[in-house]
Amino acid sequence: METQSSADTAHLAREVKTEARAAGFDLCGITSAAPFEREGKALAEWVDRGYHGEMEYMARNAPRSGTPRTVVPEARALVVVGRYYGGDGEGEPGDAAGDGEAGPRGRISRYAQGKDYHQVMEPGLRRLATYLLARGARVARYYVDTGPVIDRAAAWRAGLGWYGKNTLIITRRDYGSWVFFGEILTDLPLPSDSPAEGDCGRCRLCLDACPTGAIVAPYVVDARRCISYLTIEHRGPIPRELRGAIGDHIFGCDICQAVCPHNAKTAAQMHPEFAAQSGAGGRPSLLPLLNITEEEFRSRFHGSPVKRARRAGLRRNVAVALGNIKDPSAVPALLLALADEGDPLVRGHAAWALGRIGTDAAREGLRHRLAHEQDTWVREEISMALGAPAVSGA
Repeated sequence: METQSSADTAHLAREVKTEARAAGFDLCGITSAAPFEREGKALAEWVDRGYHGEMEYMARNAPRSGTPRTVVPEARALVVVGRYYGGDGEGEPGDAAGDGEAGPRGRISRYAQGKDYHQVMEPGLRRLATYLLARGARVARYYVDTGPVIDRAAAWRAGLGWYGKNTLIITRRDYGSWVFFGEILTDLPLPSDSPAEGDCGRCRLCLDACPTGAIVAPYVVDARRCISYLTIEHRGPIPRELRGAIGDHIFGCDICQAVCPHNAKTAAQMHPEFAAQSGAGGRPSLLPLLNITEEEFRSRFHGSPVKRARRAGLRRNVAVALGNIKDPSAVPALLLALADEGDPLVRGHAAWALGRIGTDAAREGLRHRLAHEQDTWVREEISMALGAPAVSGA
């Protein structure tokens, strides 16, 4: 009877994987709901060091993220799926212009050039969860990077890929690390796949290539220094000492993935949902984005991950990119941003950018604004941009 039961569950596991492929996923593996002890401990230590920055949800969920049954008490197995988002055929990630505008251009991470992956992944997970319920499950709860489950730990233990030194999962097939993961927690007693085998050996290309030094050690990232965190999750001023290293990135960063040898030859064909859209192409013109209105922002980035940065955050990022590019043609748009009474965050970063460009018109605009600026932090930014000591009071 036990042998028959094992055979039945093994057959069901194969059917689940077939259904996952039918639902649009490129990868599917299964692991048990046993605790992720190593990863749970590492996550707790990571939070204790403050590496999560302002991502309080990481700290809040850390105590239970390594134990799936604290999320779904009935869980016996995790069905883990992956969907490839590479293969744009445009050379380095983010090289597609994405609009017909002239002028200096920024860079948007490959994952954010198409539709929001949450919206793309969810229908397939819902279909697969429905399938599990139809096959006898009483519980089938799914997440797409939205629940207190360590996605990468689940992906590794389900055999989908192994940890790279940049902390991303490198898949065993021809998708490299360009993969979104999701999981379903179910009470079905599905047999587990073997954990993935692989390692980076002595390679440290990702550590050496990170311009902000965010990969502080193999397999450890200080989010507070990560360009993706700074341009997406961080809400306040970007630390001055890191602004220059951000380059032309305005949403996310692909550097540690672009230099990875395992991403050198990944699959050419991509899912059309992840193809670059006109609003969030990989290399958008920056000047129209610097002073974009709220209505324009919502319209242009509807259904795009870029919305997560919010309008103020995107404008802040654009100002930093313009300061790094140092194109004098950006001065009029930066002066307009410097005069935006409604957003000191943008004013301060526009001041920094104008100081980097340093033309006569830029410096004159900074001096004029300093005479009227009321915000202490913005006054400090203007004074530093002019190369003078911070001016107190107004």
